[in-house]
Amino acid sequence: MCRSRAPFSRCIQACPGCTLTLRRGQPAPQPVEYWDVPFKSTASLSEQDAGEELIHRLRESVKIRLISEVPLGAFLSGGVDSSAVVAMMAGLVAEPVVTCSIAFGDAAFNESAYAQRVAEQYQTQHHVEQVDPDDVSLVDRLAMVYDEPYADSSAIPTYRVCELAKKTVTVALSGDGGDENFGGYRRYRWHVNEERLRSLLPLQLRRPVFGLLGQLYPKADWAPQVFRAKSTFEALARNSVEAYFHGVSILHDDMRRQLFSARFRSELQGYAAVEVLKRHAARAPSDHPLSLIQYLDIKTYLVGDINTKVDRASMAHALEVREPLMDHPLVEWLSSLPPLSSCATGRASIY
Repeated sequence: MCRSRAPFSRCIQACPGCTLTLRRGQPAPQPVEYWDVPFKSTASLSEQDAGEELIHRLRESVKIRLISEVPLGAFLSGGVDSSAVVAMMAGLVAEPVVTCSIAFGDAAFNESAYAQRVAEQYQTQHHVEQVDPDDVSLVDRLAMVYDEPYADSSAIPTYRVCELAKKTVTVALSGDGGDENFGGYRRYRWHVNEERLRSLLPLQLRRPVFGLLGQLYPKADWAPQVFRAKSTFEALARNSVEAYFHGVSILHDDMRRQLFSARFRSELQGYAAVEVLKRHAARAPSDHPLSLIQYLDIKTYLVGDINTKVDRASMAHALEVREPLMDHPLVEWLSSLPPLSSCATGRASIY
């Protein structure tokens, strides 16, 4: 966070894959990028060959993260990502893998049955703890752990699964990064479908027509999904990056205008959160609709939310978490696959 009174554009911007060198008596430098996700479609493999290559690369990524002089285990949510990591671990170690999972009392959010099936399949030493989704006792503690406003509700189960894991292991492997690299978020499919519609009409026509429909159409959160078209109309009235930003935002522009005081807007000096995505989009190595939003998430959501969440929660318990699905050679190879064939349909994990 920049605390200076200089315009936001002049603040040092933290970025993933960057280094920063500070020298006494010299002005604050800008970060220098040393690595980026290439997203260049160079792999020409059949689906079967790609699957075999993926297993080989994933196994290697997991293997190098099993080197440890302390007890080691894994998070297991029951989703595709963490289950794949546990499956690789089970084939690489002689003793049963220690797995840790969180359960919820509310059946709508409880995926512990899937985790149990994976644990039974690979005969792991499985540990489960049930969490109250309204665990308000953690609020003050999380404020200290994150040291800033943090709006991801999964911080609570993540904190608890780290707490559970620390009882038996010192290092844990996680499935974070899978959704971003494999295109596993449901919102990716919605965005690609919307892009097909956006490509049929120019923005100059879409903006007034669908903008008006978005204003007039009721929100209708109570209605079946097929009738909840307000967000779709609002997305079609925007360009690709603005539409994706609108879709993933909780606090939309109209709400910001109502909440921000005149003084605060003045201090922002024209800064708008969507500009962060626009800046990354301008440097994106691919303009394919799916690759573009994967790239945007890797640059923003993955590092600013997911990685931050797991890093702070794990360090609060002196637990080291390793991420095989973020192994940079694996990420580079995945980004080289044709975008649509890499779009997974698996379940999203909470950790």
